[in-house]
Amino acid sequence: MRNFLNFLRSKTFLTQLGLALLVVIVLAFIMLRWLNSSTNHGEFVEVPDFSKMSVPDMRVVVDEAGLRYEVMDSANFNPDYPRFSIIDQNPPPGNKVKENRKIYFTVNPSGYKKVSVPNIVQNSIRNATSKLRAVGLDVLRVTYIDEIGEDMVYYVKYKGKNISEGTKIPKTSKVELVCGNGKRTERSRIKAESE
Repeated sequence: MRNFLNFLRSKTFLTQLGLALLVVIVLAFIMLRWLNSSTNHGEFVEVPDFSKMSVPDMRVVVDEAGLRYEVMDSANFNPDYPRFSIIDQNPPPGNKVKENRKIYFTVNPSGYKKVSVPNIVQNSIRNATSKLRAVGLDVLRVTYIDEIGEDMVYYVKYKGKNISEGTKIPKTSKVELVCGNGKRTERSRIKAESE
């Protein structure tokens, strides 16, 4: 044990320890310099605002800024933005990022996606309206025909044509409900008498 303690106090050991510390300091300095130069430390690119920009225009601006990009799936159609334009980006405009950073874009599709018309025939106007709104459709108007079921839906029309359950039409479209007015028709009277 005494020999070991004497060795720790010896000139040889202290010289070796000093050299080892010097090598560590030099290596750390070289490593930090290399990291600064390879990562462009302190050099940033400000992310441009790509909002409402077309995809071809966006590509040009991304290249000029020294960035990369990836187009994510299109979002739901937004009528406030041109078709096939950028509606969202990450990171947002104004952020400072490193050169060659990837920017993620969401593109506005060409129009509203299509939804299926739910089964609303023989439903009340209130139920039919709720089912339509649940899938993103709305009621343009309600017209009445002589049928015994008062406020019951008999037909659904879109752009003047009868449509059936499952027909695909653009989301946010408005349909016409053709409902009964509660008046007994000759046909319904004959049917009731025959039963």
